[in-house]
Amino acid sequence: MSTKNIDARLIYFFRRISIPLARFGLFVIFFWFGLLKVIGLSPASELVRSLFEKTIPFVSFDLFIIAFGLFECIIGILFLIKGAERIVIPMLFAHMITTLGPLFLVTEATWNGFLTPTLEGQYIIKNLVIIAAAVVIASHLDPLKRLK
Repeated sequence: MSTKNIDARLIYFFRRISIPLARFGLFVIFFWFGLLKVIGLSPASELVRSLFEKTIPFVSFDLFIIAFGLFECIIGILFLIKGAERIVIPMLFAHMITTLGPLFLVTEATWNGFLTPTLEGQYIIKNLVIIAAAVVIASHLDPLKRLK
């Protein structure tokens, strides 16, 4: 088998699995991390609390963290459902806006210095890959038909 043939087969294989794999990966991340928040075992809870206290301290944190975790679980589940993309992708982007907040509002927990993120900061910055996966999924949607 030639190198070109192997290359073509690999590319076609990756094209076939790319969207299902992206959907599954997003499901695992959102459902798992959301569930950890719901059951009170999330290692991100203190960072979420720090952001929460600076932005919406008028709500009970215990209620908020469960609701936020459930929101993440729902995002994860919706990524598994073909046809739910137009619902879940805006939800994901709303979630990403909130999760990027600590980089700007809780800098003591997310940065060691200029361009030197803490482990928590790295955890947040990796969300760029999540955004990229959602964009790839969105790019494979068929445009909505125009109403006349």
